[in-house]
Amino acid sequence: MDALPLRKPESVTALTARIKGGLEQWFRDVWVEGELSNVKFMASSPHAYFTLKDAGAQLPCAFFQAARNAALRAVLRDGAKVRLRGAISVYAPRGAYQLLVRTAEPVGEGELMLRFEALKRALAAEGLFDPARKRPIPALPRCVGVVTSPTGAAIRDILNVLGRRFSGVRVLLAPARVQGDGAAAEVVAGIELLNALPEPPDVLIVGRGGGSLEDLWCFNEEIVARAVRASRVPVVSAVGHEIDFTICDFAADLRAPTPSAAAELVVASRAELAQRVSSLSARLVRAARASAERARARLEVCARSRAFGRPADVVRQHAQRVDLLSQRLDAALSGATQRARLRLASLAPRPAQALARSAAGARARLAALEAKLAALDPLAVLDRGYALVRSESGGVLSRASALAPGDRFSVAFRDGAVPALALSSDGSAAPAPRTTARRRPPAPAPNQPTLF
Repeated sequence: MDALPLRKPESVTALTARIKGGLEQWFRDVWVEGELSNVKFMASSPHAYFTLKDAGAQLPCAFFQAARNAALRAVLRDGAKVRLRGAISVYAPRGAYQLLVRTAEPVGEGELMLRFEALKRALAAEGLFDPARKRPIPALPRCVGVVTSPTGAAIRDILNVLGRRFSGVRVLLAPARVQGDGAAAEVVAGIELLNALPEPPDVLIVGRGGGSLEDLWCFNEEIVARAVRASRVPVVSAVGHEIDFTICDFAADLRAPTPSAAAELVVASRAELAQRVSSLSARLVRAARASAERARARLEVCARSRAFGRPADVVRQHAQRVDLLSQRLDAALSGATQRARLRLASLAPRPAQALARSAAGARARLAALEAKLAALDPLAVLDRGYALVRSESGGVLSRASALAPGDRFSVAFRDGAVPALALSSDGSAAPAPRTTARRRPPAPAPNQPTLF
């Protein structure tokens, strides 16, 4: 038997390089569609890594620089259906092939998520989700309305919880489809039906069990959100599981993570209420007993006091104190009266003396003023031989230049006044020629009139 010829083996790196080259040559531009899972955005880099899968296989993917695009971050999330374009490559350290993604487009649920976010932003901007518009849930409702499928697990869970917590609560069911075409309209009709009853429920539970985004989509419709907000009855939204959020959750007065949790939120437990009533009753009894003990203690203190034991002694004691105070008051008043009389007697001569001194001072001031007035009296000057010259109009003349030949004036002496006439230097009384505007000469002229 001939021996097999010896062959030189390839290294793992070389074989992987050949495979990488072949794959990258044949799959340089591919489109692939599937569902995303295990989406990871690296904290230390802008790259994203995830797996694209369907029912039969899965494909590792790398999307470099994806984190820098906000729109791509919204598309790349677990559970989203996407259409990817890129090239097949081999990651040699792991010996695994992967898709190097260049573009990503939402498909199916991805498109629904974009619609969800757009509607959520629009309704929030309108104020439909404003916390100030949310109403409180009644503490002890007598009737609970439920809008859900009559055959689903949600109604069974709700009835089970309500019966266990408070069996006396009435439940009104408005049946509605909660999935598929026309489901949103039936949910709206159920809400309106329960609101239109003559005696509507105290609270409404609107919801269904878990499912995919497509299954829950009727609770993301705008008509459902507006019907929930327009309801006269407070609404609790209970759609899907705890991680599921719908537009109905934001519009409702209260969100419950599941239908069972909604039933627990709207109805208190009978046992818990009984325990609370018992606890409050015990606290009330203890408080009443403590208050009675304090009142009894105060009463005993009062009973032991002298006021209650011998009230007459208290009255006599206070009467004696009143007499003592009366005596002190009489003595104080008598002393004050006596002191006032003595002070008045000591002050009696003082006003006359002060008045005499004031009169003497006034007479002295009057004499001084009379002396000043006599010194300033113009008639006293006339007694010394002086005269007072006045113009014909009565004004005082102090200069000869103020008169012109022919002017009339008067000379006042101590015992009377004498009229006079201004003459010229030659002794005549003819008036000198005058201009229309009489002016006083700046200096005496040669023919200065003589005054008599």
